[in-house]
Amino acid sequence: MITCYVNYVIDPYKLEEFVIYAKKWIPLVERFGGEHHGYFLPHEGPNNIAITLFSFESLADYEQYRIDSMKDQDCLDAYEYAKKTRCIISYERSFMKPIFNEQ
Repeated sequence: MITCYVNYVIDPYKLEEFVIYAKKWIPLVERFGGEHHGYFLPHEGPNNIAITLFSFESLADYEQYRIDSMKDQDCLDAYEYAKKTRCIISYERSFMKPIFNEQ
């Protein structure tokens, strides 16, 4: 399993728009076979940092999701919404391998 960690720099005055954007992506990631772990918004500390975590079985599965999402109208609409509202200033993507306490 591979988890994608996305660190966003957001416009703190467009938090509502970012929430709309985030809620668009959760079911989209799941539609393409991923497991979404949610978005996390600023609470204490910097008011312009948000993150999201979602997992795929492999990096190859994630890469296929990226290819397929660029052809999916709902995904394209979500990208366009962020572009139109300018709620995201920048973002960085990292990939991590999760460790769970399996019993």
